[in-house]
Order: sequence, then C-alpha cells, then structure tokens
Amino acid sequence: TGSAGGVIEAFGSFVVGGSLVVGLVVFMILVVIQFVVITNGAARVAEVGARFTLDAMPGKQMAIDADLGAGLIDEETARRRREEVAQEADFYGAMDGASKFVKGDAVAGVIITLVNLLGGMVIGVVERGLGFGQAVDVYSTLTVGDGLVSQIPALLISIASGIIVTRAAGGSDLGSDIVDQFAAQYQAMQYGGTAVILLGFAPGLPFVPFVVVGGSMVLLSRRLRNRAEAATTIAAAGTAAEAVIDPDDPTQLAAEIRPEPLGLELAVDMVDLVDRNAGGDLLDRVRALRRKLALELGLIIPAVHTRDNMELASGEYAIMLHGVEMARGRAPSGHLLVISERLDELPGPIETEPVFGLPCKWIRSEQRMLAETGESTIIDRASVITTHLAEIVRTNAADLLSRQETKELIELVRQTDPAVVEELHNSDLTMAEVQRVLQELLSESVPIRDIVRIVDVLSERARIARDVPFLTDAVRAALGPSISASNSTADGVLPVVTLDPVLEHRLATSLRVGNSGVDFQLEPNELQAVIQAFRQKVTEVEHRGHSPVVLTASSLRRPLHRLLALTEINAPVLAMDELGPQVRVETQGLITLPALERMNYEPAASLHGA
Repeated sequence: TGSAGGVIEAFGSFVVGGSLVVGLVVFMILVVIQFVVITNGAARVAEVGARFTLDAMPGKQMAIDADLGAGLIDEETARRRREEVAQEADFYGAMDGASKFVKGDAVAGVIITLVNLLGGMVIGVVERGLGFGQAVDVYSTLTVGDGLVSQIPALLISIASGIIVTRAAGGSDLGSDIVDQFAAQYQAMQYGGTAVILLGFAPGLPFVPFVVVGGSMVLLSRRLRNRAEAATTIAAAGTAAEAVIDPDDPTQLAAEIRPEPLGLELAVDMVDLVDRNAGGDLLDRVRALRRKLALELGLIIPAVHTRDNMELASGEYAIMLHGVEMARGRAPSGHLLVISERLDELPGPIETEPVFGLPCKWIRSEQRMLAETGESTIIDRASVITTHLAEIVRTNAADLLSRQETKELIELVRQTDPAVVEELHNSDLTMAEVQRVLQELLSESVPIRDIVRIVDVLSERARIARDVPFLTDAVRAALGPSISASNSTADGVLPVVTLDPVLEHRLATSLRVGNSGVDFQLEPNELQAVIQAFRQKVTEVEHRGHSPVVLTASSLRRPLHRLLALTEINAPVLAMDELGPQVRVETQGLITLPALERMNYEPAASLHGA
C-alpha cells in the first residue's frame, strides 16, 4: 500500500530531503561503517582472540599443575583456576561465532533494503499504476527511512559486540568499566544531548521524547562534570601532600624510627576488633579510654598506635611503652572471658586474668548461656584489652608525661591563670624540674588535674628550695584533701593502719641519704621482718573488705612508699598533714614488731642493697 508508518516516513523524508541520491548516500555510509569497520573488525578480533586463547590453554594448564606440584596452591584453588581457563576459552570461542551472526545481520540489512527498493518500485508501477518517477519517489523515501531505522539498532548491536570482544581484562566487570568510561566523557554526552534536543525540532519527528532524552543527557553531563572537577581537586591535593613528604627526608626518617609512646599490637587473627565493617569497636573504646584517663589523671594520654604483629601467637596482644613490651595477654577470637567461683563447671583450662590476677576461663561465644546460668562475670575481648591497657597506663603514667606535654599543661594554665604562670617563671624553676615533680605525683597515683594549684605551690615553694622531693611533698600537702578523699569510701571513711611508736622510731632513726634519695638502712633480717609485718597487716585488713591506707609521719612517707612499692604491697602511704578535714579516719590495725628489741643484728644493709 505504500504506507510504512509515520515515524519511518518522517525519518525518510528528513534524511532524503527531496533527493534520493542524498538518502542513499547517507544509508550507504552507515552500512559501510557498520559492515566494513565495526562488524569486520569485531569479527577479526574475536577470531584472533579465540585462536590465541586456545593456543595458550596447554601452557596455562601446565602452570597450574606446576604450582599444585610445588605446593604453592591447594587442590581447590587449582580446580578453580582450571575452570577459569576453560570459561575463558569458551567465551572467546562463542564470541567468534557470535560475530558471524552480527556480520550476517549487516549483510541481510543491505539485501532487505535493495529488495524493498526494487520490489516497491515494481509494485508501484505494475499494481498501483503509479508513474516510474512517482514510484521511485514514494518507495525510495520509505525504503531509506526503513533502512535507517533498522540499521541504527543494528549499528548499536555491532558496537556492543565490538566493545565486548575488544575489551581488555580489568579488575571490575564490563558494566562498571563502561559506566566509568562514559561518565568520564561528560563533554561528549553534553554535545550528544544538545544534538538530540535539536533533532526534536525537525519537522515530523516527535518533539517530547527527543527533548526529554536530550535534556536528561545534558543534566547528567553537568553532574558528571562537577563530580570530575571535585575528584580532580582532591587528587591534586593528595598529590601535593605526597610531594611534600619525601621518604628520604631526615625529618621523615626520624619520625619513622622514633618509637611510639604508647602502642597496642594485635595478632593477625584479632584484626576484626578494629574493623568497623566486621563490628569491631576497639578503636572507639580506646578513644573513650583516653578521655576517661585524662579526666581521671589530669594527663593527656598520647594516641595509642595500634597495629598488627605477625610474630604474636594466635589470640595474643601486646602493650608497648616507648617501644618496649610492658605486658602481654590473650583474647582468642570467638571467645569470652568468664570470672566466676564456679569455673570448674565450665569447659576449658583455668587461666589468670592479667589485670587483677583472678582465676578465669575463656569460653566460646556460643557457650555464653552456659556461663550466665551461674553468678559469673562475662567480659568481651575488647573490654579485656582496654581494661589491661588502662591499668598499664595508670601504672606507667609518669613515663608517659614528656617535657612537651608538661609545657602544654603550663600553657593551659596560662590561658586561665596567667598570673600563676608568670610567678612560676619568676621563681626560675625549669621545665625539667616541673616535669619531675609531676612525674613523682603520678608515680604515687596522685592525679594532676588541679594543675593550677600545683603550679601555684611550686612557684611559692621554689623560693625556699628547688629540691624535687621537697617540692613534691609541698604539693601533696596542698592536695591533701583530694588525696585522702580519693582513698576514702563513699561515706567519707578513710580506713588506715598506723605504725607502732617503737617501730616508727626505729624506722626514723634508720633513715640515711643515698644516691637514690632517703632510704631505710636496716639489718637484713630486721628489714625482712618489717616487710612481712606490713604485708600481713594489709592482707588482714583487705580480707575484712577494706582498702587500707598506711598513715605515718611526713618524714617516713616517701621512703615507706618506696619500700612498699618495691615489695609489691598495694597500699597507699599518706602523711599526717595530708589528711583532709572532710574525711573520718577509722583505724583498722596497728603494725607492730614484738621481737624488735630482741633481734640479733647482722651487718647493716641499706634498702637498696637488700
């Protein structure tokens, strides 16, 4: 009937433009591009790719067998790699055959166009009685329109097959590669969208679809351009940062070889504790711990450098201080720590908890219900590590206070109380001496939160003497109410043990000044008896449910603290002038040596020698 539909007729009329020669030229150009360039090229690439892939199969199979024989891979990996080689060969073989279908489709499109052109003119002249010129005009226009409408999808199919066949191996899938590469060509997308919009204004072509599609392409190109410009800016900043850091720079090398003040090393199988994607929250807990310890001690704890250590056994962790391992513990993956009086009812060997020395067991996570049936304390792995880390920091807080951090604390005081810092500078007290006083306080478990009062006392007492023990005792006396409050119970009761007057007099008369300060110089058996008396009385009071404080004279406090610390007797030592008026002293016992006067003295020995 000579009716091919409005789209084909409009498309043909637009392309032909009143000249059959122009329409046929445009049509032949598309056919040549599709058939000669794209289809033949894709077919050749597919053929060569299939040939080379098949030729390389024996070598790849031999390489897999060699790796398997050498023990570099296991049987499962070898089987998977053989399947990948077979799939690769099947893919290129199939693409070689598929390119023949695409090539045949292009040939069929040319033949169909010729049949439509010749057959249409015969039907128009013979059956419909049209003149030859009129038949050529009608059927050539419709044939060119139909040929172009059908050749455009065929051209897209040919381009798609060419892309698949000629794609080089990449790390991602084909779809992601195509999207990324198209997104990178936002200018071409902008030009294409503009051209599609202009086609919508052509006579006879549908206006709305062309404008919608073209406008969408233009908007998408603008968004892609903005994203590309942002990525370029970030990359330039990263490149500039990398250019600044020279790996051979002596400053950079010095920073790399310098040990971290505080470090946490984890076994390889414990990395899940720091992986947020796997639910690990160890890093967040460490940050919270730093804040808690800062509020508790008044010391800004250095950042904890966390890394994995392949030398650690499975489930182990190590806490490092200035590059030296201070403690090591276990936190096996998939386990929970249980502290209970009924450990015998739980599976697994009994171990010792690293912080408080309590008996414990590590059980599997799925056995949690078994442990919850009794009166047990169940602790997860991250809590075990952070608790152990907190104890190490409290014990070694003095070593974590550097000269720089001391200066920063003084600068904080300057911001709120500049007159106090000015007075400190006028006293000629050096930063090293201030640091040593603060370290002395931290080593005796005295927080330095009230740094303003500490600096005020130091600036005042430094005019009398600059001896560090003297300055430390003066600061302790000023902080006495807070020290005694921190060791008292919730209702303000301070449980203390005192020294028998005879023992106190004997210790006072044995004080001698040595290289490490003031020490007791007692006979070995007498010193051992004193240590045993302190340990026995402190243990006795602890069994009654109290945490005792040893109360003594100011002159004995420092050497007595050193004695108890060296012998690992966990009891704070307070001087009489450190008692705050708000606490209520409650005596829990008296430390005596009944046989003190009957001892057979041996040659004198200092505490240091003992």
